[in-house]
Amino acid sequence: MADALTCSAKGCGAEATSGLQWNNPKIHTPDRRKVWMACPEHTASLQQFLDARGFWRETVPAAQAEAR
Repeated sequence: MADALTCSAKGCGAEATSGLQWNNPKIHTPDRRKVWMACPEHTASLQQFLDARGFWRETVPAAQAEAR
């Protein structure tokens, strides 16, 4: 059985259900994607953090999240 994905929020160890795909346009090429995993409790706050900085690109189900 595969290991459960855990939330990227500081101090959270809950199982992740979403993958927040992002990049920093100042240092990453447009097609590059980094991923933060998020549990239901932290999905909105992590997305808001990334979006406020212009980094958020897409939120997908955890099973579909992949860095590229």
